[in-house]
Amino acid sequence: MHIHILGICGTFMGGIARLARELGHRVTGSDAGVYPPMSDQLRDAGIEVWEGYDPGHLRPAPERVLVGNALSRGNPAVEYLLDQGLPYTSGPQWLSEQVLQGRWVLAVAGTHGKTTTSALLAWILEQAGRAPGFLIGGVPLGLGASARLGGGRCFVVEADEYDTAFFDKRSKFVHYRPRTLLLNNLEMDHADIFSDLGEIQRQFHHLVRTVPGSGRIFRPAGDAALEEVLAMGCWTPVETLSLGAGGDWRAHPLRADGGAFEVFHGGRRLGEVRWSLSGRHNLANGLAALAAAHHAGVAPSEALAALAAFPGVKRRMELRGEVGGVAVYDDFAHHPTAISTTLEGARAQMAGGRLLAVLEPRSNSMRMGLNRERLAEALAPADRVWMYAPPDLAWDAGAALAPLGEAARVVGEVGAIVAQVAAEARPGDRVVVMSNGGFEGIHGRLLEALA
Repeated sequence: MHIHILGICGTFMGGIARLARELGHRVTGSDAGVYPPMSDQLRDAGIEVWEGYDPGHLRPAPERVLVGNALSRGNPAVEYLLDQGLPYTSGPQWLSEQVLQGRWVLAVAGTHGKTTTSALLAWILEQAGRAPGFLIGGVPLGLGASARLGGGRCFVVEADEYDTAFFDKRSKFVHYRPRTLLLNNLEMDHADIFSDLGEIQRQFHHLVRTVPGSGRIFRPAGDAALEEVLAMGCWTPVETLSLGAGGDWRAHPLRADGGAFEVFHGGRRLGEVRWSLSGRHNLANGLAALAAAHHAGVAPSEALAALAAFPGVKRRMELRGEVGGVAVYDDFAHHPTAISTTLEGARAQMAGGRLLAVLEPRSNSMRMGLNRERLAEALAPADRVWMYAPPDLAWDAGAALAPLGEAARVVGEVGAIVAQVAAEARPGDRVVVMSNGGFEGIHGRLLEALA
């Protein structure tokens, strides 16, 4: 079958493309923005991608069109497929029907930590010999791709609450029907499609309704927003996770930077992990992955050993290079909570030097100014801050960062940020670039400027 994917370079739809290719389909796609790592993955998989949404990409007519949620009415390709009566569906619906049927689905949902937790869970299952399938919104370094069918029964999916498509405004995750559900956390996000937290909670409850009574739900102890979701009705056993007392599963830090911790279940110590990740948020991610893997039959000893060997995820505090003693990192953080935990984790790992933060407000919520009053506090762990402010930013970035004083600069050109950071950085400094997009190739440009 010839499948054409509109919006193929998004992390989710790019993963769908790889799965369809593995199933033996001919896969092509269109997108308005192409950048690594997804563009590299698609090329390596032999998938032809065209720039833009020219209706000519749909001639001759494919047998199925998968429509990404970034496309809406008025898009020329969308209007053409509707006028021509071409068969179409969404990526989540196709995934549910063609891949997830008959699988033990382990879904990871929440505002933060989905990608890392999904990658950790898939890694544990892989190291335990389960040969899992997975679809993750990033590239786990040890698994080599964001998606694969896998040969075992388990399938790990990063369960996003964003809407499905222009014709299906439910959250993507309602299509997945998980047996094991991880609920990492819940905050207000995606202000472009949700008007308040209550709307997101309703979607999360739709997800909870799909988990069978023989399944399991894991959630952090003390998350009030998630407790309210479950109070709407829950028909599945729930186990709690904590970084202190009170949870069914507990992780206790052994080092201030989070690089070592011990794990307890039901009051029994299971063992300890020493790994390369940092920060309390990653302790929570690792604990959640271990608990979910246990539900799928992986012994804690196997899971602990796998966590210790986890190599990380692209664009999650990924070291892009070091020049003259200045290290440049790439991170996907784009919400105040994620920004704060990323910087706190980086700070805890540093023995000396300064922490320099560079932020692009690229997500829809960030560009609309959601939580802008929290930005200064989130960026406070950094010694210096540069924030990119494109001309169409809908709010006053300078006013938002004013509490940081002279430590923060708002700059309207990426080239100027590169020049300023390169001029100010000195040996021992760590530069953390935070964006959920390509950021005009700033990482490579910084390394070149430093050289």
